[in-house]
Amino acid sequence: MAIVNHNSISGISTISATSSITVGDTVIHSTSIGIGSTTTTGRNAGVGTAIGTLIYNATNNKVEAYTPTGWIGVGNMGSLSATGGTKDTTSRSGYTVHTFTSPGTFTVSQGTGNVEYLIVGGGGGGGTASPNDGGGGGGGAGAVVYKESQPVSPGAYSITIGGGGGGSTSISSRGNGGNTSSGFSLNAYGGGGGGSSDPGTDAQSGGNLGSGGGAGSDDSSDSGGVRGTGTADWPGSPPNVSPDTGWANPGGDNSSGQVGAGGGGAATAGGAGINNAPGGPGGNGIPISISGSNVTYGGGGGGGAYAGAPGPAGLGGAGGGGTGAKSGSATAGTANTGGGGGGGRGSPGSVPGASGGSGIVIIAYPS
Repeated sequence: MAIVNHNSISGISTISATSSITVGDTVIHSTSIGIGSTTTTGRNAGVGTAIGTLIYNATNNKVEAYTPTGWIGVGNMGSLSATGGTKDTTSRSGYTVHTFTSPGTFTVSQGTGNVEYLIVGGGGGGGTASPNDGGGGGGGAGAVVYKESQPVSPGAYSITIGGGGGGSTSISSRGNGGNTSSGFSLNAYGGGGGGSSDPGTDAQSGGNLGSGGGAGSDDSSDSGGVRGTGTADWPGSPPNVSPDTGWANPGGDNSSGQVGAGGGGAATAGGAGINNAPGGPGGNGIPISISGSNVTYGGGGGGGAYAGAPGPAGLGGAGGGGTGAKSGSATAGTANTGGGGGGGRGSPGSVPGASGGSGIVIIAYPS
């Protein structure tokens, strides 16, 4: 026996095991119910908004219900199954997280849906300074790309991890730029190398789209490296979806004297190097919780300082930026954050700039 409501027909009827009833787009079988399928555009244009209405939305692969607050997803259709990187199902509640710290492949073996992802380029290396001179500029951070929704289906997606740029070991060269990380056809470019105190070795612009390196000290004013063309400012917390070019900033300028400027960070520009003052700090990075923990990525390297300067060397920016050299060595950008390397120093004895930190790619989706 079955209760039937079919247009003008209502009442109690008997159906066989193979019978079905069709009402509009809804099909009622003896063992299942099929609901109408549409897209987000179709749903918004023509589906009724009675409370409790159910549809299958082919745009996002979800069953959706209309509630007093609007359409909400009931669940994902066809849970994703994937491999690649370091796979973790416990660090973020309800999510599977794949972390790539070296090149690899994200392979979806079954299911379709949307993934969230983060791509960070490699940080630039710090510059250095000639003996009896000031400090080298800090390296710029790698660009930070963050997206909340990327459709995926069974197949292989190549992942590239950019290494950090090497620090300058010669007063005649600036630090080396960081390298590009990539995934899902988007690039997070490396940060620029910090400048040297030697004339003609100004700070490097961000590698295509990364943050710029800080200017080295000199007898005349020097400019920090600009960020890559097209890269955007971070609008602030929470980490809104980035443009395809990611977030990055320019390196700090130097007015002259004994200290280097800081490298640009993903969130803020590098600090200026000012005579008789501390070295310029690296720009800060961006906190993102994709892994389940709130981690900051893309800090710029701090500028180095002449050993006899009144102030300390520049601190690295939050997000893995290395600190510049003064009484000791410069520190490298933290691995897998895209942090810039700290700038080196001059007297006593020229100390090289430090290397930038490598990049990272993280992919997450509902378990």
